[in-house]
Amino acid sequence: MLEASTPSLREQQHSLIRQLANRIEAIWEQYLDLEPYQLPAELGYVEGRLEGEKLIIENRCYQTPQFRKLHLELAKVGQSLDILHCVMFPRVNYALPMFGTDLVGGRGQISAAIVDLSPIYPKPDLPRDYHRALSSLPNSFSQPRDIPNWGDIFSQFCLFIRPMGEAEEATFLNHVDAYLRVHCQYAIALTPVSTEEQIQIQAAQRYYCTQQQQNDKTRRVLEKAFGKDWANYYMTTVLFDYAE
Repeated sequence: MLEASTPSLREQQHSLIRQLANRIEAIWEQYLDLEPYQLPAELGYVEGRLEGEKLIIENRCYQTPQFRKLHLELAKVGQSLDILHCVMFPRVNYALPMFGTDLVGGRGQISAAIVDLSPIYPKPDLPRDYHRALSSLPNSFSQPRDIPNWGDIFSQFCLFIRPMGEAEEATFLNHVDAYLRVHCQYAIALTPVSTEEQIQIQAAQRYYCTQQQQNDKTRRVLEKAFGKDWANYYMTTVLFDYAE
């Protein structure tokens, strides 16, 4: 079972972040056999200052037989910035894509919303089950955003937008719901792979994480609040760590 909710930060954030965090946890609990994942004690809840405003970061992490780490991060900077970040890290003995979703907003508006199931190299495409589930989803968003230069890890189904209004926010929420449900259903039906394949999966996950670590926007925020060393430690220990 998930731990009892601590609503203080979540209830202060944009309604789409609140809804998405609740939806992610509900789907995890519905499909997966969750156990706690222990982060370093000082990284579960972090406070700092960014340009004179209070920065709060809350992390929740779980593990399952199929996933080494399920990570949900909520962050808030005063009244100017709200963040949700979520990645599901498969164990290397399961040939699973990398699920990730992020929301960034502030002052009542979500400026960036992204969700993807990133195929694991050297397999350049998602399994057929994912294609069947995702190809029928409507893509009627009015403001798509450009994939960053390091984004060769993303799939053809990567959705990166600026949602305009409550209708597009609701549609994005439903997209994440669909991505997450097919991922969990596929994961619990999967059998472990051979040792040889595990080596390839391990290398592919490392590549995914090192590409994500190139996200300069995230790194700059953390560096301004906590310094370069801490920012690098957090990005490589919490946000995008990989199994050796």
